[in-house]
Amino acid sequence: VQLQACGGGLVQPGGSLRLSCAASGPIFSIKFMGWYRQAPGKERELVAAITDGGNTKYAPSYADSVKGRFTISRDNVKSAVYLQMSSLNPEDTAVYYCRIVARIDYWGKGTQVTVSS
Repeated sequence: VQLQACGGGLVQPGGSLRLSCAASGPIFSIKFMGWYRQAPGKERELVAAITDGGNTKYAPSYADSVKGRFTISRDNVKSAVYLQMSSLNPEDTAVYYCRIVARIDYWGKGTQVTVSS
């Protein structure tokens, strides 16, 4: 099973994007789904997570900066996770990675998000 992330691209400040991450096959006993991002010259960091119970959490370091702008959601049937992003600004520019933790720790290859005018 592989994760395929898509939905990134070039967007102007203030714009929106919806990232999607779907598994190529069913994943059972999912414990955790999350989105991470890695900006140029920086380490990869968690942006948002959603538990098997549907509870969402935004990483403390990003909580204020993404609050009200980013929303994570999931589709258990499709083993998919989404990240709706709005009011994007240049600081959101990064490669975004999805991750699904079950019995195996799955990572997507990443999708580039560039916010620029």
